[in-house]
Amino acid sequence: MADHVEKTVRLDDPGFSAAVGRLRVPGMGTEAVAPFLAGLIRMTRPRRVLEVGMGYTTPFLAAALAEAREEAAQESLLLAAKTRPYLSGGTPLDDDWLRAEPALAAPAAHLEPYRPRFVAVDDRSIPESSADRVEDVLDGLGLAGQVTVVDAPLREADAALPPDFEPIDLAWVDAWDCLYFLDHFLDRIDPAGGVVVLHYLMTYPEGEAILRYLAGLQRARPGELEVMNLLESHKLRQNSVTMIRRTAVAAPRLAGPGGRIRYDGELRACAAAHAESLDREAENDE
Repeated sequence: MADHVEKTVRLDDPGFSAAVGRLRVPGMGTEAVAPFLAGLIRMTRPRRVLEVGMGYTTPFLAAALAEAREEAAQESLLLAAKTRPYLSGGTPLDDDWLRAEPALAAPAAHLEPYRPRFVAVDDRSIPESSADRVEDVLDGLGLAGQVTVVDAPLREADAALPPDFEPIDLAWVDAWDCLYFLDHFLDRIDPAGGVVVLHYLMTYPEGEAILRYLAGLQRARPGELEVMNLLESHKLRQNSVTMIRRTAVAAPRLAGPGGRIRYDGELRACAAAHAESLDREAENDE
């Protein structure tokens, strides 16, 4: 059956900012991080997203995933539409095909419908956190169905996660258990480019100790982890994110010298398989 896409609340919809404002706690320092995470979702289109520590960021993640799902479904239809004339005429794919909307789209990414899943973990143990208000805000925005909430500390959450919730493509960790996460969850992140974002490890002793531990992991596992720290130097605390990208599996090379695309072989086969799968779905729906 064709993938059904519900109407979603977009990040730029009127009222979104007002609704999520109920969750903003100035001392948590996530006012810039939340839209940053939303942009990261738009860029990477993760299929499994884990949040450790609910709050202001949660609706941004949920809305971005819903928006990305809607956009992916539209892209899939447009991709098949621009591919069919090439297939029916036996014409090789070319630069005109590449640049037509959806421009630059990779057929292999659309062979499986994009149905992202989002699990948020929080034991609601921090009194000043807005975690207790998150579900009401999600419900008011029509996003409650986008999130599976696990009411447990991270150390007890493993058993409550969906059994097929692996590999994790994107994890956002805004909790004190960063070291536990690195020890028990890092190997569950997709080795082919999965990303972890950890909040506030710079500019205080305990966080810097975790950064040294992470540097040790990099030395022990050469070529498997990329790490970058981003500092909000205008803040006194809650002022950084640390990004880890797993690189144990090399990313596929999609273009040759000068960014030129090779249109025959695997690319044409993927484009044909994608268009034909949508045609079969349409026939089954009739």
